[in-house]
Amino acid sequence: MEIGAFILAQQRSYDQPSEQVILNSIEQTQACEAAGFSTAWYAEHHFNNYSLVPSPLQMVAACSGRTSRIRLGTAVCVLPLYQPQRLLSEIGFADIVTGGRLDLGVGSGYQQFEFERFGVDVDNAPEVFLEHLEIIEKGLKQKIFEHNGKHITIPPTAIAVRNVQKPHVPIWIAAGSPRSMTRAYKSGHNLFVTALQEGLDQIAVLRDQIGESAEAAGKSVKDARVAFLRCAYASDNDAEIEHYLDCARFQRRLSEALHKRRQQMPDGYLLRETPTEKDVPLEQLRKNLPVGSVNQVIDRMLEEISILKPDQVAIQTQLGDFDQKTMLKQIEVWGERIIPAIQKEVGATAIAAQ
Repeated sequence: MEIGAFILAQQRSYDQPSEQVILNSIEQTQACEAAGFSTAWYAEHHFNNYSLVPSPLQMVAACSGRTSRIRLGTAVCVLPLYQPQRLLSEIGFADIVTGGRLDLGVGSGYQQFEFERFGVDVDNAPEVFLEHLEIIEKGLKQKIFEHNGKHITIPPTAIAVRNVQKPHVPIWIAAGSPRSMTRAYKSGHNLFVTALQEGLDQIAVLRDQIGESAEAAGKSVKDARVAFLRCAYASDNDAEIEHYLDCARFQRRLSEALHKRRQQMPDGYLLRETPTEKDVPLEQLRKNLPVGSVNQVIDRMLEEISILKPDQVAIQTQLGDFDQKTMLKQIEVWGERIIPAIQKEVGATAIAAQ
């Protein structure tokens, strides 16, 4: 059972300079390696404060020289915003400089505001994503490839900078629907899934969707690895927990606003945080998520793992405007107490089931 970290590099106010947010994220990655996390994942967003990482592959490359063991992943590269033939070279470069520690997460994207500024129609994103994914698959597997599709034509092309992992870097598909899950199973890729900030019932629904998608592809559920993105936070300080939940709600509000950007600050960059009809009361979020004391978090994580049965849980502790000292302490708590306890219990359960 792997525990990874999802590092969003989020900014909630101008009191957090962009330079400091990025440097903090790199330091958090180093702390995650020291704490025993399996993977550090980085998002991709543009033109707003939801996340300050414009290129997860650049973050991977930046962290490669500051770490030696932890795997470094993109969660995700938004394929419709790329020229796939150029992305292939960047994937190879990142895999080389990490010494074969790259995990390639890809997705179609959803934020209309971002797509408009790249001149890309977000309504076509799912279709373009599938075509670009096909090109990525060709370029990773073939020394010389070509493509003649609806959206792009590529003459016979060789990618000079090749990935070092064999047969190619692991590909993780951000699977937000049964269709994308089925595509992952059919292609032999892994799944990166989330229940957002919902509770156990939604996790059970997600597990059913994964099983049905595997069956639709003629596969076993175990034919793909599953990573589960989850907000989680451990503390005996109730005020700290409340602040974390408030930051989680802040993230949800921004995500919803960016589907169709409604409001922004006068400079056009920092989003105003506004309540929405989908807001969940903080007390309900507390019930939905693995938050609370160390033992409460361990118990809840084990319950969620027993339902979803993922290969990895990628926890998200960095949200909103938490200070760096608190973030590093949280990572340390996971490394010292939570990760060992979860791995011990999951390992014992697996042995008993044999």
